[in-house]
Amino acid sequence: MGRDPRRLRTYGRRKGHRLSARKTRLLDELLPKLRLDLEAPPPAPLASLFPGSHSQVWLEIGFGAGEHLVWQAQANPHIGFIGCEPFINGVATLLGEIDARKLANILIHDGDAREVLDWLGDASLARIFLLYPDPWPKARHHKRRLMSPRTLAAFARVMNRDAQLRVASDSGDYVRTTLEAVFAGKDFEWLAEGPADWRARPPDWPQTRYEKKALGEGGKAHSLIFRRV
Repeated sequence: MGRDPRRLRTYGRRKGHRLSARKTRLLDELLPKLRLDLEAPPPAPLASLFPGSHSQVWLEIGFGAGEHLVWQAQANPHIGFIGCEPFINGVATLLGEIDARKLANILIHDGDAREVLDWLGDASLARIFLLYPDPWPKARHHKRRLMSPRTLAAFARVMNRDAQLRVASDSGDYVRTTLEAVFAGKDFEWLAEGPADWRARPPDWPQTRYEKKALGEGGKAHSLIFRRV
């Protein structure tokens, strides 16, 4: 399943600084073993993608360097994880952690997450993470934001009832965009009961480097949790 050239790009650069010899080797040798095969139909149940016994599958979109994904995979060995990230340096860093920690419950898509959403079967995910996506702050670029009613509808299709959608951003405008999309539909319920529920992360939600950077620059972190109804 290839990239749709008609789609607007929702992410930035694909590659940064030159990779070390070890990371290059991991991209050449380990990534092909962990890359999600979008040419084959998704299995039912989806958890059978992973070796051993796994009860659910969770998806992280834009995992950056993978610190949140690795934390979740270690804390939840009975869960299978799919991580999407087009930035190859971040993929290489995650591969290094998978290799060092011998993690067997992570698969990777090193491309546009929308390709994975198109591929997945109905009601196949129990959780989606969208943490600090590119905010595309300029008004003329807002159309490139991943969060939109169309994306939210795609999330709703692939998530089972009571599945969680977790969204984090330091952009108040992006948070507003997210809430407007949620409130415009009927597929998700915001679980917040008060300000503390979006100003503080729950214990099973570790800090990412993007949140740390935002807070260090005087920004505010917003942690939103929605339930698929």
